Amino acid sequence: MKLARVATIVTLGLTLSAPAFAQNLNKREQRQQHRIAEGIENGSLTPKETARLEKQEARIKELQAKDRQSGGGLSEKERTELNRLLNSESHKIYVAKHNGAGK
Repeated sequence: MKLARVATIVTLGLTLSAPAFAQNLNKREQRQQHRIAEGIENGSLTPKETARLEKQEARIKELQAKDRQSGGGLSEKERTELNRLLNSESHKIYVAKHNGAGK
């Protein structure tokens, strides 16, 4: 009885967390785009750095779209991979904005 209840709660939690993850993913992508735009505006990103960052952002969006087309939303493995890619890209944005190349 308790095991069935726990299984139901876990399943419900995973089902409800998938849309929340998608929203967080979209917000995260928007924040990263905003950080790139700030770097362009304040001159901390060179055109070459900007192009490289934008190209990687586009790859992440393409992967996300491909994963969603596979049906059933994003799997845990796909979410983990997208999160890893976004973490890496966030770090690259930080490094590019703070390396002094744009000024």
